[in-house]
Amino acid sequence: MAVTEIHPIRTTLAKAIAYITNPEKTENGLLTSSYVCSLDPQKSEEEFLDIRSLGSGRGDVLAQHIYQSFDGQEVTPEQAMKIGQELADKLLGGKYQYIIATHVDKKNIHNHIIFNNVSFTNYKTFEYMENRGKNSWKKLRNFSDEICREHGISVIENPNMNGKKCYYEWQQDQMGKSWKSKLRRVIDETIMESHNFDDFLEKIRAKKIECVYTPQNVIKIKFRMPGQEKFARGRTIGWYYDEPQIKKRIEQYQLLNTGVSGRDIHTKIIDTSRDVFQASKGLLNWAEIQNMKEASRLINFLSTHQIQSQNEFENKAVITYNERMAIVAKLNGLQSKIDDVFDCIRNIRKYKKYKPVYDEYRKSGGSPKYKKEHASAIENYENVVKELTEIYPDKKLPKLETLERQRAELMEQRKTLNEEYKRIVGELKEFEFARESLEQYFKNNDRSRNKGLLE
Repeated sequence: MAVTEIHPIRTTLAKAIAYITNPEKTENGLLTSSYVCSLDPQKSEEEFLDIRSLGSGRGDVLAQHIYQSFDGQEVTPEQAMKIGQELADKLLGGKYQYIIATHVDKKNIHNHIIFNNVSFTNYKTFEYMENRGKNSWKKLRNFSDEICREHGISVIENPNMNGKKCYYEWQQDQMGKSWKSKLRRVIDETIMESHNFDDFLEKIRAKKIECVYTPQNVIKIKFRMPGQEKFARGRTIGWYYDEPQIKKRIEQYQLLNTGVSGRDIHTKIIDTSRDVFQASKGLLNWAEIQNMKEASRLINFLSTHQIQSQNEFENKAVITYNERMAIVAKLNGLQSKIDDVFDCIRNIRKYKKYKPVYDEYRKSGGSPKYKKEHASAIENYENVVKELTEIYPDKKLPKLETLERQRAELMEQRKTLNEEYKRIVGELKEFEFARESLEQYFKNNDRSRNKGLLE
């Protein structure tokens, strides 16, 4: 999925451009491009400032910096670069100078786009023309999502729920070293082990995680790991870790594994035994008519699925549950294969990147001076060779094109299975709803002539 951010640059513009165009991050500069300006940091800064000097009311913002990150398993560097260019062209409309760089030095491939805050068409600022009310990030996100969907890349469906984090914390999160990352992992594991929310609270505390649950307060749930100074609100850790979402995730995981959601099903059947209906004949007649309409709709649902008895209902449910579990197993297997192929692609890219440096090191006869100057590259090369040798002991590396094609095929299979999985889960929910509704209807009316419908 793609994540986007935008923030202003007020100082050290050349340094910012130098950072994003760093050859070590951009395949020796191959994954960089510019529009109406130079790629050289000093020259591009001068070109930005030349345009800026022609305007008036410029404020203190020199440029804008866009960050666009992808799930590294979904895109190739070339795809990421293309998506980033399309985003820059769509957002900026060809009116602003920009430099784009795609970084591949981290697990998550990501784009950096730095563009002049002053347009070269009318010399007015981006802040004035596009960012009144500080809402440019919404347009950026919408454009990014739109372009990603066109390329078959997933997007975050609840983007407003995600809080921002500093670069250091983001980097640590990728390595799994931040306390938030560790806390998320423990919570995730506990959710998968829990039968309900009370069980979750008991299990998370048994893992020496302090958990304070106060449903009557605005801040309903917060956590603290051993050694952590302050409590962290569930929502601070991430929207998915707030109380309502934890409950929903437990319910979904139970449905996934057992076919039973563990939640109360709210049907459309009206309880006519309540005093308000017994006191009014007209209201009672209305409620009974509504219940009959709902029962008719549910019976039609059973007829559509050719279910005429309790046994047929149970058999159909069991078959559907088994289909769901088979698809889940296939999805897990596919994801494992996708991860393995991606690791191979990443390692081969590293191998090709650092091999020329290592070859020069060998030509130098193992020169200590050369090794000291290129210590990081040599170490990276030796580590990646070790990993690749374990995967390919015959030392015959596959072509990157072959691996990319294989990954694309696996991801297409995953996409198809995901659609089938969603269809089956929806069908299971319909069965659950229909069964509960009909049982409530029979109980509510207590008429023996209806009892035979599911017998």
